[in-house]
Amino acid sequence: MKKILGLILARGGSKGIKNKNIKRFCNKPLIYWTISKALKSKLLTDIILSTDSKKIAAIGKKFGAHVPFLRPKKYSSDKSSSIDAIEHAVKFLKKSGKNYDYIFLLEPTSPFRDQNDIDKSIKKILSTNAEALISICKTEKHNPVFLFRKKNKNLLLPVEKSKKKYLRRQDLKPVYFIDGTIYLSKITTLLIKRTFCHNKTIGFELPKWKSIEIDDNLDWLLAETIHKKIYLKSHG
Repeated sequence: MKKILGLILARGGSKGIKNKNIKRFCNKPLIYWTISKALKSKLLTDIILSTDSKKIAAIGKKFGAHVPFLRPKKYSSDKSSSIDAIEHAVKFLKKSGKNYDYIFLLEPTSPFRDQNDIDKSIKKILSTNAEALISICKTEKHNPVFLFRKKNKNLLLPVEKSKKKYLRRQDLKPVYFIDGTIYLSKITTLLIKRTFCHNKTIGFELPKWKSIEIDDNLDWLLAETIHKKIYLKSHG
């Protein structure tokens, strides 16, 4: 049985929304939604919260996350990468005798990821030769043929030229964006490549409503509406 570490990264210094990770989202701290669903997973071996904030650590513990350390400030600044924080957690746990085959990065900014998404994505990567898996969502309006660059401030140049003058969305080849909900990788591969996205990465498609990533106040408002109108209906 493969050992899979569920790692929640939640630093205290969020700028887009102050104290975002513990701000109340639909009557619970935002981080609650990620912790509660991760705890219901049948395939995650352990669930660890990595944070530099004592307040976030206390709230995480309250909802069932294990917080074996406070993340050093050098891995918690605006310039620090998620890979740095992941590497710190993996090395810390290894020194404590905890070794894992895979890492599942769980970011609190994706509150609609549930235990089924977690376990299905794990089953998918374990059934293939892939070394990483990321969640993706189909997009039409952001297809390259509808995108433009600016030249000389005003002149618009197409990102991708099309021979047809008028394009119908249903005629376009599907394209996808990385939605930030699921990042899963073999730990050895991640520490070498230092990215989840490479030539041995596969996609795990999610519906559009699950793919919102809360980075600013508009995202927050949209997510609250989705929770009331869609999430509650699908989760009872």
